[in-house]
Amino acid sequence: MFVQSETEPFMKILLFAGLLVVLLGIASLIVPIPQTETHGIKAGDVNIGVQTSHSERVSPIVSVVLIAGGIALAIAGARSGTSRS
Repeated sequence: MFVQSETEPFMKILLFAGLLVVLLGIASLIVPIPQTETHGIKAGDVNIGVQTSHSERVSPIVSVVLIAGGIALAIAGARSGTSRS
């Protein structure tokens, strides 16, 4: 009969968290982050302003760190979840 250990649910969570971090790392390489800035002058009832918007990508170093960390979490969760006494 198989007895489930107390750490097994934690390892499943660790595995899924690692996979989520990997997906976020891959998405950060592809999807730009939009930013909108508003600059203007207000004098009484008159508003004069300019709204600018641009998209920036996350640094590739940050993306690589997210992917590597996610892989490490997923491996740790998978290995600990499969090792049974």
